[in-house]
Amino acid sequence: MLANKDAPVDSLPILATAAGAYLLAGLVKGVIGLGLPTVAIGLLGLLMTPAQAAAILVVPSLVTNIWQFVVGGDLLALVRRLWPLLVGICIGTFIGAVALPHGNGGQATVWLGSALVLYAALGLIKIQFKVSPHAEVWLGLLIGIATGAITVATGIFVLPGTPYVQALQFERDRLVQALGLSFTVSTITLALALGYAGEINASLAWPALVALGSALIGMWLGQLIRGKVKAETFRLCFFIGLLLLGTHLALRGLL
Repeated sequence: MLANKDAPVDSLPILATAAGAYLLAGLVKGVIGLGLPTVAIGLLGLLMTPAQAAAILVVPSLVTNIWQFVVGGDLLALVRRLWPLLVGICIGTFIGAVALPHGNGGQATVWLGSALVLYAALGLIKIQFKVSPHAEVWLGLLIGIATGAITVATGIFVLPGTPYVQALQFERDRLVQALGLSFTVSTITLALALGYAGEINASLAWPALVALGSALIGMWLGQLIRGKVKAETFRLCFFIGLLLLGTHLALRGLL
């Protein structure tokens, strides 16, 4: 039986569930560089409202994304390459925040998950996309706007920003670092949108701290695993992870 979604978010069952959910979510993120919001919100959404789950996500997501972004060095070069995407995310989040109280999150999640499944399937059969350097400014801005709006609607940072970053042809560790940068900006702007909607409050402090500790442990374990696999194995794990996350999102939106 599912827990009552009206139960306090700092109750013992929810704290225990948050610990397990974020340990798993951190492990997934450590291996493939993404998946923390998708896994965590999907599991916590069984016990609380999506907005509450997204609010708990803010602290662990921000810390793990900064960690993911900082590891690898040469941060300014990465910012210079991705600035149109980052600016677009800010604009899209602002647009989405206006519609946040009226959005149909379930329907948006179904379409988001379906698109992610399609993208992962194309990747598994080795159909790859590449963005021309001349298109990075205007396309990055448009992709960022769409990503920001979808983040507000679903609490998930994955589309269409992740396929865009992957299409920039970064090598493995640089790709993970670039995803960390884009997710960091998405997390900050999502926090501002949730604050605007009144969804962030003091009762979330304990769940957020428990989630943070669990996510850090899981991410550390995941990074150890990623460091021991070959580039082609990582690529396979990356797209299989996207396929599973997309399927999870689509099914969750239907329930």
